[in-house]
Amino acid sequence: MASAGLEILGMILSVAGWLGVMVACCLPMWRVAAYVGQNIVITQVVWEGLWMSCVVQSTGQMHCQIYDSMLGLPEDLQAARALTVVSTFVGVVGIALAVAGAKCTNCTSDMANKPRIMLGAGGAFIAAGLLLLVAVCWTANTIIMDFHDPLLQETQKREFGNSLYFGWGASCLLILGGAILSCSCPSRRQGNHASARADYSVVKSMAATGYDRRDYV
Repeated sequence: MASAGLEILGMILSVAGWLGVMVACCLPMWRVAAYVGQNIVITQVVWEGLWMSCVVQSTGQMHCQIYDSMLGLPEDLQAARALTVVSTFVGVVGIALAVAGAKCTNCTSDMANKPRIMLGAGGAFIAAGLLLLVAVCWTANTIIMDFHDPLLQETQKREFGNSLYFGWGASCLLILGGAILSCSCPSRRQGNHASARADYSVVKSMAATGYDRRDYV
């Protein structure tokens, strides 16, 4: 009963983390314009995401433009895009494995393989969380290095966007959910001990009665 509760908790956290990956991937706010120096009073705000950049005017109008060339993007942005996309697909694989390995589903006829499937789902969620964590931390490190670069113009300096915070939160949820799913699987020693105890109870009942049920047929 406790393992079933851990499975439900792990799946909820993992699915929430996967949704966070989707938000971080689609939201064009990985980098935002920094308000430093002469750039404190500006008439427009620049947002930069994985797929497009947006300019928000002081009047409230927003204009977004999709990146024309992927090879023309910075290396950290290219890596973040690839790692985030891979993390999304790995999360899909983890969700499919978690549904197949859950105790409340009948996706597989062999019930003995369910713990192994759930262990694979936990590993997939942990891998997805680590991939997203690398992408977010890489981008954050680049932003910090550029912010403290004295040769870079103030109008080109950026700060952390909301997508980075979504990414950190989503990666933590994925890693925590995957760890819970992995820990919810009963060990082989416990399974063997339970089966041996069941066999012993059967033998003991047969010895007490002296007859087998087949003798009555």
